[in-house]
Amino acid sequence: MKTPIWLALVCLAASLPTQAQTFKPIELKDQELATLRGRFVMPGRIVSFGIVMTTTWQNANGALIGATSAMKVQQSTVKPEFYVSMIDEKPGSSTSSQGSGANTNIGTVTGGNGLNSTEGVTQVVRAAGDNNIAYNNVDINVAKASQVDQAPATQPQGQVLAAGSTVVGSNDAGSLSVSSSGTGVQLNIVANNNQGATMQRLAQGGLMQNTTLLGSSNQVRNLTSLNVVLRDNVPTAGAVSGNLDQLKGLRTIGF
Repeated sequence: MKTPIWLALVCLAASLPTQAQTFKPIELKDQELATLRGRFVMPGRIVSFGIVMTTTWQNANGALIGATSAMKVQQSTVKPEFYVSMIDEKPGSSTSSQGSGANTNIGTVTGGNGLNSTEGVTQVVRAAGDNNIAYNNVDINVAKASQVDQAPATQPQGQVLAAGSTVVGSNDAGSLSVSSSGTGVQLNIVANNNQGATMQRLAQGGLMQNTTLLGSSNQVRNLTSLNVVLRDNVPTAGAVSGNLDQLKGLRTIGF
């Protein structure tokens, strides 16, 4: 910063009233700072809160496997639950010319043990093949509603993913599993013919999107969307308490 700017700041500070000069900032301890992570919104202002996670893998032959796991919490929600919808697409005539899913040119990827201990949002793509497409993305969408009924009382479609359960599927592209445990929700795909693997995990305040590509001409996508609808008016104390009780239900599945 240039010297004239510093002089201007000193002169401005000297011209402040005595009351402003007597203000002393409060120093926060490290333990207190560790509990502060961004801004927060009182649960009473939340009309709707939803999570949508989608993981897909398409091989060189055009076969595609994947799943979407979604949850929505709103005023009418009794118990927060994830719903799973499977994605299973067979290769069409337009994609059959891309090549064979049984690619013999397999590469090697080593290391990566430290990825199991990361915090926050972690997005990883490691590739040893050619002509691959890998996409990791996280969206946070916040909207406002003046009335509660502007958020439709609907639940995501699909099979309920109960705590401690696993939903599995497979096709020509690979094998898929969607599991829910005390540490959160996880989507895994292991591609056939040693083409690679991908996983997406949302748990304990962190999100992991990790793809390893060993073959060629694969297309992999890990997408997560967090959707929040807030009301403009301030609710009563009773409404705040009710929403807090709903959000406490997320603890049983690792959030």
